[in-house]
Amino acid sequence: MSTASPPRTDETVWPVPRRVTGIVLFSCWMAILADGYDIGVIGAVLPALAEDAAWSLSPVELGGLASWALVGMLIGALFIGTLSDRVGRKRMLLVSMSIFTVMQLGAALAPTPEIFGLFRFLGGLGMGGIIPVAAALTIEFSAPRRRALNYGIMYSGYSLGIVVSALVAILLLPHLGWRWVIAVGALPILLIPVIAKVLPESLESLENRGRHDKAVALADRLGIHPYIPTDRPALPEGERRPWHSILHQLFSRSYLRSTVFLWISLFAGLLLVYGLNSWLPSIMRASGYDLGPALTFLLVFSLASAVGGLGVGYLADRFGAKPVLIIFYALGGVACLLLMFPNGMFVNLVLVAISGIGSISTSLVLTAYITDYYPASVRATAAGWALSFARIGAILGPIMGGWLASLAIGVEWNFVAFALVAIVAAVAVSLVPKKPVALS
Repeated sequence: MSTASPPRTDETVWPVPRRVTGIVLFSCWMAILADGYDIGVIGAVLPALAEDAAWSLSPVELGGLASWALVGMLIGALFIGTLSDRVGRKRMLLVSMSIFTVMQLGAALAPTPEIFGLFRFLGGLGMGGIIPVAAALTIEFSAPRRRALNYGIMYSGYSLGIVVSALVAILLLPHLGWRWVIAVGALPILLIPVIAKVLPESLESLENRGRHDKAVALADRLGIHPYIPTDRPALPEGERRPWHSILHQLFSRSYLRSTVFLWISLFAGLLLVYGLNSWLPSIMRASGYDLGPALTFLLVFSLASAVGGLGVGYLADRFGAKPVLIIFYALGGVACLLLMFPNGMFVNLVLVAISGIGSISTSLVLTAYITDYYPASVRATAAGWALSFARIGAILGPIMGGWLASLAIGVEWNFVAFALVAIVAAVAVSLVPKKPVALS
């Protein structure tokens, strides 16, 4: 009887040592933490920008300013996510992080709103590339039954990054102004050499490029035994996998319906996340709270989502991602709706915490669900394209908040609007069909 191992398909799972999983999680967590700070900082400084007499921005202009980074993220997620499956996930993670940290310094020194928006847009190219690449790396180096939980651990860095931005704003904003709060976002550039040293290249990325020998050598160095390379032929040196072959599976008959409803659900989820993240302090100020307590709501919103991501991830691994996503999007919508009533401070803090879990935590598990839904050969591409489409929703979130503020209607309509978006996300997830058999 032959003892030779069968060829590996896209969904074959190899045993990854916990040490390697921990290194990958730590590296991706640091990158996502820096990304979260740069995303959250705009909401933290938006009230100060609104009061900056030199710029004199209207609510609609403020919403547009908050959206420039999101426009960049749309493009970054689309191209960097796809490039990572062609030229290497580790390389594109480092490139993405370099871009957005340097651009934060430019935004801090911007003399005009237009220059500020330009640097935020350029930084957004890197911010958008971090998430699909980190998602693919985390899913790849995690055991199947711990993928959602490990993703939640990794992505908690995003929420904690927003927490750090709120804390930095509370400490620096009254004394040094908003420019110093933005500039702190450039400090994670010091982490890039550390990540470059400890993070391994993706085995899937090497396989996607037909570099079987390099993948086997890396697996041996990481202590991954047994490792079975794919049976795809090696590509000639310098040749890349064609774009159409990478994208074909996303829009094939087997995945078309899934792609449509996954994209809609993530579109609504990111509209909810970035709308609330950008405008929550301003909305709570309009509700009668001073700047300090208003920033506290952003702090609670982000901290709850960081902790909640672990819980939602654990439940997704335990009971399946789809029902958990539906339930928590619905809970987030209900909590958001209840904020329209004249509650006390404690009740509102609890509702904001649930809203954070029902928006950020749930959307991060949805991203993990999308990444794991598609075959290994297109994971980063699938996540990148879904996130790029969803970035349109992320762009509309701050703009919608600014538009509602410009109408001079009751602040409660902000909560009604965001609650409806959460329900749309829950319904879209419910319409996603069962995962098809993976294509080899």
